[in-house]
Amino acid sequence: MLYRLLKIPAYLSFWLYCRQLRINYKAILATKGPLLIACNHPNSFLDAIIISSLFKRPVYSLARGDAFKNKWAAALLRSLKMLPIYRSSEGVQNMEHNYSTFAACKEIFKKNGIVLIFSEGRCVNEWHLRPLMKGTARLATSSWEDGINLAILPTGINYQSFSVFGKNIDLNFGEFIYKKDLPTNDSFGKSINALNELLYGALRPLVYEIDKQDTRALYQKLGAPVSILQKICLGLPAAIGYVLHAPLYLVAKKIAARKAFHSDHFDSILIGILFLSYPVYLVLISFLVHMLAGAQYWLLVSFMPFLAWSFLMVKKQF
Repeated sequence: MLYRLLKIPAYLSFWLYCRQLRINYKAILATKGPLLIACNHPNSFLDAIIISSLFKRPVYSLARGDAFKNKWAAALLRSLKMLPIYRSSEGVQNMEHNYSTFAACKEIFKKNGIVLIFSEGRCVNEWHLRPLMKGTARLATSSWEDGINLAILPTGINYQSFSVFGKNIDLNFGEFIYKKDLPTNDSFGKSINALNELLYGALRPLVYEIDKQDTRALYQKLGAPVSILQKICLGLPAAIGYVLHAPLYLVAKKIAARKAFHSDHFDSILIGILFLSYPVYLVLISFLVHMLAGAQYWLLVSFMPFLAWSFLMVKKQF
């Protein structure tokens, strides 16, 4: 229920925190399961939010297991269709819980559902495909052995920045991988290694390889040109939007920096705070306008999202 309630506003909010979203094959967003989306992991939980919001059908996401330690947090995450997956670094004793998560994934597949897994295992803010963990291959191979006609979708998500608000995002989908694409007589262990190699090769062209210091390459790959006409038409509303939204943004940025401790979760935390607080901020501004200027002016607040979008369109990207 909570997943459905949040999916629509999450999708609509794209145009407030995303300057440009390019998808190489939009028809895939209507794909039915059983489907395992195998994605790189550059930007914490924002990766899952973007993919889950875009797909027409519900997407179950595998998230780091330590986030499920608190029972209330676990209940909230499960209501958002998230399931825990543990790494050895989170305690070898927790690894056995992955069997129940994989069993739950197989039940989702049997109902033609979709599961999202981050095949690198760990989130790192970079433009680089890291070696893949074996969880994706284990889940897929085990599902095939159980007779599930599962398809794997290699997916690369690329951001123009991990610290600047207003994203240019490239979401690239590769060719589906099926059981028939692997050698037929290999053992379970060899099948996992073969699938990992196949998946890595499929992800390579989807994930951009860019040095963090190479601003020119970043702009060539992920920049969004701003025309003179856009600057002329949106300059004034952009300036007004900056002034009106600066208090909310600066407070959210400060909280995100404190919570993230300079980790790779800063960007996702910042956008999460803004997503949850922006409706409250609009209500507060409406109340202040009503009190100070009169009832007839409070509708002016309805233009604030447009003003925010205007600033997003012309602001500095790098």
